[in-house]
Amino acid sequence: MKTYLSTFLLLISSFFVKAQTETVRWATQETFFEDLVGKDLPAFKGQTVNKTSFQEEDLKGYIVLINFWFEKCPPCIAEMPELNKLVSKYASKNVRFIAFTYDLPGSAKRFQKRNGYKYEIVSLTKDEIRKLNINHGFPSNILVGKDGKILYATANISFSDPEFKSKSIILEERLKAEIERTVQ
Repeated sequence: MKTYLSTFLLLISSFFVKAQTETVRWATQETFFEDLVGKDLPAFKGQTVNKTSFQEEDLKGYIVLINFWFEKCPPCIAEMPELNKLVSKYASKNVRFIAFTYDLPGSAKRFQKRNGYKYEIVSLTKDEIRKLNINHGFPSNILVGKDGKILYATANISFSDPEFKSKSIILEERLKAEIERTVQ
């Protein structure tokens, strides 16, 4: 009986010691994004605003910055000028800027023309966006390397809003680093 009790107490005490030494990691939007790093961009199929088929195969060999947005999303629209600046700076460096939306291609095309959004827009169904399992709210931005691996992910970018500036700088630094790495 003493042996059983001793063993039981030893097991319980080792559990508490282990529980006290392990850090608890709470699920937040940031930890969700951190967990994406190093994973492959999942397969997807969509349609461009010109109604041509578009899938992950079309991105092979490119560094890709993907933006998740939709027309009725004020934060999505607010970050578009910042995203357009990135397009102007890096489009000539073998980088593709893709915008995933669940808006219909015709509607997205009108929005793009009206607002001057420079990203290539790809319309996906809501189920397809869910299937990608990399979007954690709107807007979200995902940087993907030429090898198809996710390098960085974040929500809301802005180089002027103090709340989002640091994440935006990190995104651009990771983009520059990937460009430099693949040029060498």
